[in-house]
Amino acid sequence: MAPTISTSTGKVQRLYLWDWEVLITLPKDQKFDESKEPFYVLDLGLLISLINDWARALPMIQPYYYVKCNPNTALLGAMAALSSNFDCSSRAEIESVLALGVSPNRIIFANPCKAESHIKYAATVGVNLTTFDSMAEVDKIRKWHPKSALLIRIKVVDDSAARSPLSSKCGAFPAEILPLLQAAHAAHLDVVGVSFHIGSGRSDAGAYHVAVAAAKAVFDAAVRLGMPKMKVLNIGGGFTAGVHFEAAATAVKEAIEKHFSGEEGVSIMAEPGRLFAERVFTLATNIIGKRVRGDFREYWITDGIYGSMNCIVNDHAVLTCTPLATTSNPQDPTCGNAELYKSTVFGPTRDAFDTISDAYWLPDLKVGDWLLFPNMGSYTSATGSSFSGFSTSAISTHLAYFIP
Repeated sequence: MAPTISTSTGKVQRLYLWDWEVLITLPKDQKFDESKEPFYVLDLGLLISLINDWARALPMIQPYYYVKCNPNTALLGAMAALSSNFDCSSRAEIESVLALGVSPNRIIFANPCKAESHIKYAATVGVNLTTFDSMAEVDKIRKWHPKSALLIRIKVVDDSAARSPLSSKCGAFPAEILPLLQAAHAAHLDVVGVSFHIGSGRSDAGAYHVAVAAAKAVFDAAVRLGMPKMKVLNIGGGFTAGVHFEAAATAVKEAIEKHFSGEEGVSIMAEPGRLFAERVFTLATNIIGKRVRGDFREYWITDGIYGSMNCIVNDHAVLTCTPLATTSNPQDPTCGNAELYKSTVFGPTRDAFDTISDAYWLPDLKVGDWLLFPNMGSYTSATGSSFSGFSTSAISTHLAYFIP
């Protein structure tokens, strides 16, 4: 372990994880080895790289980061500094973004069904772009925020194959679109564009061709109804990093070129969440219990299914882990040469459902060692609970940068 640096408020200790240097702030007189609580590491260098990938692949599309994916304050602050806009689903999310000094014109209130009090709040703070997909929403917006510009959210593709389908709850069916446009026009509301979402974590990039074509049909229908010409296309989210993003970007550009190349003055936005959040967070958990049964090992760690690992259930995530043996083998902390044993890893609660995996192959670790879980930024801490007194919201985040 590297030496600590004393400060007026405590100590900053350098902890080396893989190729990162992580600066961990500890209270006075506390050593890192005494701090066994789980923590996140946010890789700012990777976040910048992902944003640069977006700007390179889709320069014509403004990203609005999907706050509900991970509302971590450090992540939101970094996204704001890197010129991202924001997709918010509630008053609380709007408040958290505005608290960073973000202008309200960089926020879309993209929940198509909002509580009246949240609509009133948006009107008060000047968040003037929202979505709708029902007659009831038209009526609420007419009453409480008539100055807001609207995007009609449409259901255009079968997203049952997506990692997280959304269309069963959000989006107007094709037969509902014209009546909704007519109702909004009659209410003197400004419908400025169309919004859709093909489903979160979807690998079928061809769905964008269908969705963009359907959105263009709505643009044309609005003109036939005598409405002002639409000017905003929101292609939603569903992006993941890596080869899937490259395929999706190609499909999006082809679809926009085919259907919107003749449309002047149309701005295009998107709502990526998983793309930016998933890979930039690593979770460090401490081993607090161990049991040996023959050739099998069982470990208990400081986070689990009711906390960050809820993504296994709610987001169909498949988690991997890497051992960091700070006590059992300080000469080889990553256990690269150690014999492996089939291992079960449990979360900290007494509930048997709190089982992260029964199929990991791990070295013979000790209580006090660590397990590191990569790719833990998407629908993890955001959807965890405080079940049995283990609070996901209490998990701290530390910022990291890459060491060449």
